[in-house]
Amino acid sequence: QVQLVESGGGLVQPGGSLRLSCAASGSIFSIGAMGWSRQAPGKQRELVARVTSGGSTNYADSVKGRFTISRDNAKNTVYLQMNSLKAEDTAVYYCNAIVGSMSSVWREYWGQGTQVTVSS
Repeated sequence: QVQLVESGGGLVQPGGSLRLSCAASGSIFSIGAMGWSRQAPGKQRELVARVTSGGSTNYADSVKGRFTISRDNAKNTVYLQMNSLKAEDTAVYYCNAIVGSMSSVWREYWGQGTQVTVSS
C-alpha cells in the first residue's frame, strides 16, 4: 500500500504565501507524475499543478506566475509554493501521485487533503 500525507495548509491573509508538502510512503518502486488539485465548496475538483518524473511542469491558468510545483525524488515528496494568494484560492488541496510497484503495476494515489483558507 501507498500513503500520501499532505501538510502545510492553514489560514493566510490575501497576498500571503503558503508552502504545501506531500510525502509518499509505503510499497514504492518508482513514482511518475505528481500533482496538486483543489476543490472549493460547491465546485468540482480542478488540477492546479503537475510535475513529471523528469521535472516538466504544467499549471492551471489561474495560478500561473503565483504557484510553483517542485519535487524531491530522494524524499518521494512534492511541494506547492503558493504566493500572492487570493480569496478564490480557498479550497481543500489534494496531492496525487502515479506510483509503480516492484511488479510494474502503476496506480494513482491521493492524499487526504489539506485546507487552505485565504481571508483577512
